[in-house]
Amino acid sequence: MERLFSTGTGCTGQESAVVAHFCTELSLILTRGLPATHSCPSLRGGKTRVGDTSNNDARTVLAKNKVRRYYHARRATRSMKTETHDHPYGKAVAKLIEEFGNLPGIGRKSAERLANHILSSSSDEANALADAIRKVKISVKRCSMCFNLTEDTLCRICSDARRDQHVVCVVEQPKDVVALESSGAYSGLYHVLGGRIAPLDGVGPEDLTIPQLVHRVRKQGITELVMATNPTLEGDGTALFITNLLQNDNVRITRLARGIASGSVLEFANREMLADALKGRQQF
Repeated sequence: MERLFSTGTGCTGQESAVVAHFCTELSLILTRGLPATHSCPSLRGGKTRVGDTSNNDARTVLAKNKVRRYYHARRATRSMKTETHDHPYGKAVAKLIEEFGNLPGIGRKSAERLANHILSSSSDEANALADAIRKVKISVKRCSMCFNLTEDTLCRICSDARRDQHVVCVVEQPKDVVALESSGAYSGLYHVLGGRIAPLDGVGPEDLTIPQLVHRVRKQGITELVMATNPTLEGDGTALFITNLLQNDNVRITRLARGIASGSVLEFANREMLADALKGRQQF
């Protein structure tokens, strides 16, 4: 029970204590039942007897109260994290540090160092950075065919006649295109989904560019789709969803090979990597 609530949530020490307390008491309720008298302030403001027929739902109410207090504690902790700190230099510097802190991988200390660098820079350097950020937000857009990032209607890859026009590699994000292009081993086209199907995060097939991909396959004579979604539960689920949509179409669907990386040691490979390597073994 405790592992269910703590895994992948990024809890702090205070949040972990709340989760542990909540899970311990809830487990006692579900396995042993409530004692004859149990303090439950939300039930008539006093002691509650579980055996009383008028309060036969005391366990459910108590469990709901535990869940409610747990989420209240999480909200309070998160509000403390996002609270703007005062700065001796003034509100403008505090706001700059706050905005830097919103960037991925940037904590409070790194945000302060970036802000100090901006303050020590000349006005021309600071304005050049601001202009570059403003320009990239205005000029960069999605390619009308593959939905990669570009400044033109078609990206550089889609407009290159030397690329194989009948093979499309399906990726989740534009950064995946950059990673695959750096290998120099692929000469086809791409299609950027804009994410992966993740029901728990509220992302469905209608939020991605899957309909546009199906249209490309059926109208542009695509003969092979290379599924290059991330090897995660959501990534594999997205690839399977697309495969089911195109199962009646005359298109070959492949995926990137998986298994042992070059230069690695079998001793440190996990079971999933070894299983993929054995299933995808090739002629030597």
